[in-house]
Amino acid sequence: MDADQIILLAALLLSLVSVVSSVTDPNDFAILDQFRKGLENPELLSWPPNSNDPCGPPSWKHVVCVGNRVTQIQVENVGLKGPLPENFNQLTKLYNLGLQRNQFNGKLPSFSGLSELQFAYLDYNNFDSIPSDFFDGLVSLRTFALDSNPLNATTGWSLPSQLQDSSQLTTLSLMNCNLVGPLPDFWGTMPSLTSLKLALNQISGALPASFGNLGLQYLWLNGQSGRGMNGPIDVVASMVSLTSLWLHGNTFSVMALLEFLDAVNYPSKLVSSWTGNDPCGGQWLGVSCDANKKVSIINLVKSNLTGTLSPTIANIASLTQISLSSNHLSGPIPKNWTSLKSLTLLDLSGNNLSAPLPNFSSSVKLSLDNNPLLNSNESEPPPSPINNSPPSRGSQSPPNNHPSTNPTSRSYESTQGETSKSSKLLVIVVPVASFAAVVLLVVPLLIYCCTKRKDAPSQTPSSLVIHPRDPSDSDNTVKIAVANNSNGSGSGSRNSSGIGESHVIDAGNLVISVQVLRKVTNNFAPENELGRGGFGVVYKGELDDGTKIAVKRMESGVINSKALDEFQSEIAVLSKVRHRHLVSLLGYSIEGKERLLVYEYMPQGALSKHLFHWKSLNLEPLSWKRRLNIALDVARGMEYLHSLAHQSFIHRDLKSSNILLGDDFRAKVSDFGLVKLAPDGKRSVVTRLAGTFGYLAPEYAVMGKITTKSDVFSFGVVLMELLTGLMALDEDRPEESQYLAAWFWKIKSSSEKLMNAVDPSLDTKKEETFESISIIAELAGHCTAREPSQRPDMGHAVNVLSPLVEKWKPVDDEKEEYCGIDYSLPLTQMVKGWQEAEEKDVSYVDLDNSKGSIPSRPTGFADSFTSADGR
Repeated sequence: MDADQIILLAALLLSLVSVVSSVTDPNDFAILDQFRKGLENPELLSWPPNSNDPCGPPSWKHVVCVGNRVTQIQVENVGLKGPLPENFNQLTKLYNLGLQRNQFNGKLPSFSGLSELQFAYLDYNNFDSIPSDFFDGLVSLRTFALDSNPLNATTGWSLPSQLQDSSQLTTLSLMNCNLVGPLPDFWGTMPSLTSLKLALNQISGALPASFGNLGLQYLWLNGQSGRGMNGPIDVVASMVSLTSLWLHGNTFSVMALLEFLDAVNYPSKLVSSWTGNDPCGGQWLGVSCDANKKVSIINLVKSNLTGTLSPTIANIASLTQISLSSNHLSGPIPKNWTSLKSLTLLDLSGNNLSAPLPNFSSSVKLSLDNNPLLNSNESEPPPSPINNSPPSRGSQSPPNNHPSTNPTSRSYESTQGETSKSSKLLVIVVPVASFAAVVLLVVPLLIYCCTKRKDAPSQTPSSLVIHPRDPSDSDNTVKIAVANNSNGSGSGSRNSSGIGESHVIDAGNLVISVQVLRKVTNNFAPENELGRGGFGVVYKGELDDGTKIAVKRMESGVINSKALDEFQSEIAVLSKVRHRHLVSLLGYSIEGKERLLVYEYMPQGALSKHLFHWKSLNLEPLSWKRRLNIALDVARGMEYLHSLAHQSFIHRDLKSSNILLGDDFRAKVSDFGLVKLAPDGKRSVVTRLAGTFGYLAPEYAVMGKITTKSDVFSFGVVLMELLTGLMALDEDRPEESQYLAAWFWKIKSSSEKLMNAVDPSLDTKKEETFESISIIAELAGHCTAREPSQRPDMGHAVNVLSPLVEKWKPVDDEKEEYCGIDYSLPLTQMVKGWQEAEEKDVSYVDLDNSKGSIPSRPTGFADSFTSADGR
């Protein structure tokens, strides 16, 4: 045998050895082959049809092997449809499985015995059942996700005790997959668990005490259907590592009581008494508990309560007595209170409650004496066009315990005696001290009314608005009550009864007819749609003079008490605040079922689309300079709300989609439907949860407590979005970065990690850009500190941002004579001097009637605000 033959034989032997050593374990291949054959669309895998060697070389796509054993299958979002093989758990070396976001269906096979499996992503599929032994022996499991699978749809399923053997588990996500029953109490045996997400299921019962032994950072239990979870939440106080806690949509006793507190306008003696997480563990005024430490009695007789009765009280199933007599409560008795099976006494006498009266069981002793609207034969009064209950009903309207300063106070005036010749009724409502000013106003008003009747007989009746003399002094204000009568001579149909609708309008607001808004939006045409939200649809409109407006129209499907509260709150707040960085409310319309708000038009839309969707919308990415300007604009607007307006407000829903941009990309804060009046000093207000997750401050998300520092936290998250181009919350991102605020805190101290996190669309090569990015990152961290007291106020944010924004610089070649005006001269002579200096043919400005030189707003809108209204 010659040398060439020897070499050839050696090569053949080596190749045979290589082939033998690379042959995939036959059982592993059989399972993968069965997996492929069971799919309706196996072609999407791109696996070679004639190969029996998934481990290769070349290895099959989506398959990873170690030696001859399959260790990973990664087919995320491929679009596969079909079941998994029943013997799937025989892939005993499998340690990473990614099947998420496909259309896998049928019964989940047991994973029992997969002792090396560490990561399993089965979420967002259509698996319809799960075997009882599924979790047996998963001793190495670290991350497991099964969200959004319709498992055991009829009966549901519970967490098995075998899960506690997975002691290495760090992340467990089982949202929206039909979990039922109480949670087990074995969590103390799982010390590594940091993220537990069980939202949107049917879990009941209390929070397990063993949660207190965990280092959980994420705990999501929100949105349980049925009655949800209940009992106290005091265990949360010991969970010091929490950065994200979602408990809303349950019936925890403390939550129901806090919503009751919200509905009765936060009386100070209750706010100061109702502290802590457990009503039965402290001295909550007016609350008593039974031997099982469940709330059994609410007794607040003669407590000077105002507002309405909260339906959430029905969630406290252990209640036996409710005594709220001799207060000032109004509105109806919630119908769902009849579901309180243990209730034996309901005393609501001496209030101002209205019909309808629910049908309580005969076992309930019901006392309703001295409620005039319940005990008379009169029908309920016609609803106010703004609000059909006291101004602070529900969580969305600003609480105010001083009726004289409440911007949403309403009065009713009879209009049944009006004739068709007089379609408007004017009632002047003023303090006695302002009588002289009223005399000066009456004559112009009467002249205006007569003129409007002559000159515009076909116009739909609308309201008159007179600005207050001093917008910061609520006692020095003129309010005009205007009754619109559908029997007047106005043309066009009205969706209202023949009885005139009367309402008091705070100075600064203006009612606009629906007909006008239909016309300018081309009857709310789809092509004029600017966007959609929880409230409804926003349309672009154009007035006859070319002025563009934005019209927010409440959809009929969302017209409920919460939506009406937000509608009222938006009007109430924006009638009291004006600032160049807050979107201006130009008017509103209420006719029949229509509820519309009219704003100034912001042509560049929401900040969110320029940060997160600029590629899909073919927009230019925002430059760093523009982002700095936007941040400063928002900071100034929020600073005004918090500390510079005549009252202090908490926005509660500051986020990038509520920041609107003009043509010059200057920013204005919008959407004031959730605004609350801030408490005096540093006290917090306890309120029901609202806003947007990802932006909520920890103390608000956990306890429902808000201060202006809650907005500061949200502003810090917006700064992070401006820096990174990432959304505040995105479940499509890796687990560690889904919640932007928590992730940003981990990387902000490292210059390298911070620069890697910066939005790739930004040019960060310039040294000054990097320096300002570091400053903004530091500010974002301060704003999102865990404790409210550690966060700065918005004035500090303005001071930090201001030096980073390019300031005005004087022109070097200015000519002295251009500025040569003698400022000691009277103003009229100075104006003449300016005219002569310009050497232009300009008509003389009569300063005795200078208002005529200011462009007026479009017909039907409020007068422009003054410089005293904004910073």
